[in-house]
Amino acid sequence: MPIIKFLQENNPEVQMFWLGHKHSMKGDKNYTLEYREITTSGIPFYELKAGKFYRTFSLIHWLKIPFGFFQALYLLLKLKPDLIMSFGGYLAVPVVIAGKVLNIPFLTHEQTVTTGYANNLIGKFADKIFVSWHESVAFFPREKVIFSGIPLRESIFNITTSNFSSSNELPYILIIAGKTGSVMINDVIFDLLETLLGKYNVIHQCGDHSEFKSYDALSEKYSRIKDKFPGQYFLKKFIFEDEIGEAYGRASVVVSRAGAHTIAELNALNKKCVLIPISWVSHNEQFKNAQILKERGLAQIVQETELTSENLLSAIENRMHTSTEQTDVSNTFAEDSLNSVKIITNEILTYKKKE
Repeated sequence: MPIIKFLQENNPEVQMFWLGHKHSMKGDKNYTLEYREITTSGIPFYELKAGKFYRTFSLIHWLKIPFGFFQALYLLLKLKPDLIMSFGGYLAVPVVIAGKVLNIPFLTHEQTVTTGYANNLIGKFADKIFVSWHESVAFFPREKVIFSGIPLRESIFNITTSNFSSSNELPYILIIAGKTGSVMINDVIFDLLETLLGKYNVIHQCGDHSEFKSYDALSEKYSRIKDKFPGQYFLKKFIFEDEIGEAYGRASVVVSRAGAHTIAELNALNKKCVLIPISWVSHNEQFKNAQILKERGLAQIVQETELTSENLLSAIENRMHTSTEQTDVSNTFAEDSLNSVKIITNEILTYKKKE
């Protein structure tokens, strides 16, 4: 989104289209946050239904792979873009291959420390590869690589709302269960909720999935104990752009997965955190992301196999009582993020069709 926002504000002549997921997974009837944010920004959104290579065989998933290619080919022929900008992941693979067939140049941004199967393949076809971490350079042909860092949302540095204010003086915990909502994390918080509220204010982004209904279960539980802990639990399906600065700003400790953007934001904000890496992602990339913040002294890692109410509570309290070196994040990281956006957008603009 920082790239899109920058282009819309500074280069309104650039026309953009987005190919992505409308729904996070099979059976979910709710729209993804990706779909909501892109359509809200005024960019045409085209749903792409592509398959991915799973470790276990599934005929339906494998048949979706060629279907995704032909769908991508059709959309590219229809939209006629001058450039494809990829942010990795399996959904980008058919688009990239179709773009290569049609001789459309494309750039990609590697957000993680290591690379997955999809991004390795994408890197072979890309004209230029932006990397977020110096450790990532070794995974790609050196002549294609541009070190850009990772673009961060400006909103994480600015507090513009007061949606999570409480009348007590208790410290805050921010729990980020992800856009689709990690059932594993939400279930542990469900069990821990009363214990946590005995010590902390809790901002909890639980995601939105029509099948699992974590939001409903957590809302119902808090309604039963609300009189005991009034105004202490802030449950949200999503934390939106205008709220994220306040949520981060109030939090003494953040509990989260270890996706690339989250790691970059926590690093920039110098936030103490408990990280729960997804165990099944390729090359264990979330664990490697989490290691960056552990080495900085910011993170404690709880593996999924060790995720219990007792272990999570212990990790939260450990982080809460661990001091870290205070850093003024208001200028340095904001400037680095803006530079990252400019590096990427400047390269994008070199592919503008000459009038």
